[in-house]
Amino acid sequence: MKKLLLALLFLPFLSQSQDLSCGDNICVVEFNAGWNEENSITWLNGLTNCGIVRISLDANKVTQSQQKDYNITSVPTIIIFREGVELARFNADISLKSVATKEDIQKIIDELIE
Repeated sequence: MKKLLLALLFLPFLSQSQDLSCGDNICVVEFNAGWNEENSITWLNGLTNCGIVRISLDANKVTQSQQKDYNITSVPTIIIFREGVELARFNADISLKSVATKEDIQKIIDELIE
């Protein structure tokens, strides 16, 4: 049921041509904006045992709503969900770059699987 709820939360983005497929259980979501594309998380697709979603918070009603719903105050922000429940969050620093490393995120994923 929670997986269905998470899928429904992201359903409005299907018309925006964003890749929204996510793993069975654990989903890593990067919230960023087009104007901050140079600070996108390049190693995100290298994570294992999880689904990956990238959401661009550009100026439209759908993404502005998601920004508010998920309390995104800086970009990029990485949120790790398990069955639709937020378990971890990594916000950007003042330079609008992620302070999280691939190892930080993968360690959390691996701990959730155990």
